[in-house]
Amino acid sequence: MKSVLDFYFKDNLFYFRKMNLLRKLLFPFAILYGLITSIRNFLYDKGVFKSYPFSLPIIAVGNLSVGGTGKTPQIEYLIRLLSNKYKIATLSRGYKRQSKGFILAEAGTNAKNIGDEPFQFFQKYPSIRVAVDADRKNGIEQLLSLHEKPDVILLDDAFQHRKVKAGFYILLTSYGDLYSDDFILPTGNLRENRNGAERANVIIVTKCPFNLSLDEQNKIKNRLKVGAHQELYFTFIAYDEFVYGENRKINVKEFQVAAKVLVAGIAKPEPFFTYLQNTNDVCLSFSDHHNFTEKDISEIKNLAQNNIIITTEKDYVRLKGSLPDEQLFYLPIQSSFVSGSENFDKTIIDYVGKSTRNGKSD
Repeated sequence: MKSVLDFYFKDNLFYFRKMNLLRKLLFPFAILYGLITSIRNFLYDKGVFKSYPFSLPIIAVGNLSVGGTGKTPQIEYLIRLLSNKYKIATLSRGYKRQSKGFILAEAGTNAKNIGDEPFQFFQKYPSIRVAVDADRKNGIEQLLSLHEKPDVILLDDAFQHRKVKAGFYILLTSYGDLYSDDFILPTGNLRENRNGAERANVIIVTKCPFNLSLDEQNKIKNRLKVGAHQELYFTFIAYDEFVYGENRKINVKEFQVAAKVLVAGIAKPEPFFTYLQNTNDVCLSFSDHHNFTEKDISEIKNLAQNNIIITTEKDYVRLKGSLPDEQLFYLPIQSSFVSGSENFDKTIIDYVGKSTRNGKSD
């Protein structure tokens, strides 16, 4: 245990010297929280706490920080990559859903039952199974008990869920908020110490400039201290050329100068606003996974009048039915690689193919 404590303090005291006064006041609480998570990881690493493997490929996608790293578009990238050949299931906890336990999405399911992001997967990719369960082990067991079992399970936001031993871990970190520059909660936004990144097979720096230089990529690689056992990739958010409503789509260029209302309930909405906004627009920002109230809906309607309302794809599934269909649109996004997408695809396909043939996850 002494080695864990020594490493923790050595790794973090340098950042203490860089903090302002307010952050320093929270530092003791961050140290306590960091020690708890470090000890927990140590006990999992040593086998004192049991991690459960499963007999199929499981890919866990997550982050070290709280929200805003682009997990949803990355999960969707994997769905598109694998669903033509394999039966895919996604398993999320269903953040802010109004239900408990294991739920498998089916006809009649809505965002309140399973959460906005799983419901987005369910609507967008009808060929896959979508499930939610805060207990990922139980969720996987329930999926494997289905008559038609999945070939691959994608775990959404499960990097810290160590009760399950996934076969492959993808760690996301935002270009403008690298985990190497962050600190443990509540002083910073990290859920665990930075050395947790060592568990990742692949690290993806998300939300990069699309023209990120090779020199900048190498600098980030050094800052993240990427291990020899890990692959590093850089992605950017690619916005669609159209916004989509219930019955029609409109080219973004057609309304760029028109007055509109932009609504976002996501962790970091600034790029969304920047892409669409002009001087005549009203921008409404809500907390991540915000449950829109009647008061919110009334405010949006009053501000919009007869103008169109554009929101994120994640928010659309919660706003649909509460705002007029002829006014409400959403802007889809995709995760695109700055370079190396072929290598990433091969890494994932090789892992899934090998695990499927062997009947077990590595």
